[in-house]
Amino acid sequence: MTGYKLYGSQASLFTGKARGYLRWKGTDFEEFAVNADVMKTIILPNVGWPVVPVIETPDGRIIQDTADIVDEVERAEGGIPVMPTGPLQQFVTQLLHLFGDQWMVLPAMHYRWNYNEDWIYGEFGRSAAPDLSPEEQYRQGKENGQKFRGFVPMLGITDATIPGIEKSYEAFLADFSAHLEQHAYVFGARPSLADYALLGPLYAHLYRDPASGEIMKRLAPKVADWTERTIAGEKSDGELVGGDVIPETLLPIMARHLDEHLPMLEATNDALGTWAKGTKIGDEVPRGLGMASFSVGGCNGEGMMRSFDLFRLQAALDILDIMGAADRAEAEKLLTDIGAGSLASLKLAARLERKNCRVVLAG
Repeated sequence: MTGYKLYGSQASLFTGKARGYLRWKGTDFEEFAVNADVMKTIILPNVGWPVVPVIETPDGRIIQDTADIVDEVERAEGGIPVMPTGPLQQFVTQLLHLFGDQWMVLPAMHYRWNYNEDWIYGEFGRSAAPDLSPEEQYRQGKENGQKFRGFVPMLGITDATIPGIEKSYEAFLADFSAHLEQHAYVFGARPSLADYALLGPLYAHLYRDPASGEIMKRLAPKVADWTERTIAGEKSDGELVGGDVIPETLLPIMARHLDEHLPMLEATNDALGTWAKGTKIGDEVPRGLGMASFSVGGCNGEGMMRSFDLFRLQAALDILDIMGAADRAEAEKLLTDIGAGSLASLKLAARLERKNCRVVLAG
């Protein structure tokens, strides 16, 4: 039986997340750059819309979304689990998963498109059409990249919010650097899913893109070192922090994230409830549910309410809901300590699930 095939891009946030995990897991896989032929013959027929990464399993199945990719490989390969076993660490892992996948898109997209725009057009062209001249690669890369550039204002990245995005990101770099003074990875001496959730934006956009990479290496060399080790799939004989303990050095990171993101999550949940009226089980949920106000780094703006944020949040709330009384009390105390106590009582307006690579209303 052959190994896995990973179809993605060096410039892709989520491909970096999957690549680092697969390397750490020791999975037999080969990576293929996505060009027009791969998109036409593999991704669009199986997924239905243009997206990377996807993997092809050894038995020929196509799987999209990095969480599903991780779940599939964990089930098939066994070995050391990427998810911590303690309920509190699992809960925090899913909150950091939400942070890395959904909220760190703000600095990732800002720095790419406001610091690295010309470079990324060339990079897109080199990846999709390696045989063209540099000039033709740039032209094709710009043509393909314009749709990504168009997402920037929809995310709320504007002149009004850019100073706050940069302030918040630099504060994160300082806090993560302080954490890495004490721990090699998020939960101790070896990586977990929380590391790969953060790796996506930190590697593909904020380390690898040259201008933002210079900023990371200058302001936070320990974060740059962690990024290099994590994307390489570094092996470690170490263990996670024992006793289901959450390192105190993670608390400032979580506090800032939820201070900024939780109001948007609550507004998105209200919008989901309004949209879900009159719909039925199995209906596809729109990726965007309108615009809402938010604040980042002390700056105010307006951004799209993204339904997938709630799907990632649902994974954390599901863990909270099945906790025993003692663990639940610890989780609620943690949330209160970081100023996010209201999250413990948040109920999603509708349950969500993924079917055929889309988020739909669940039964």
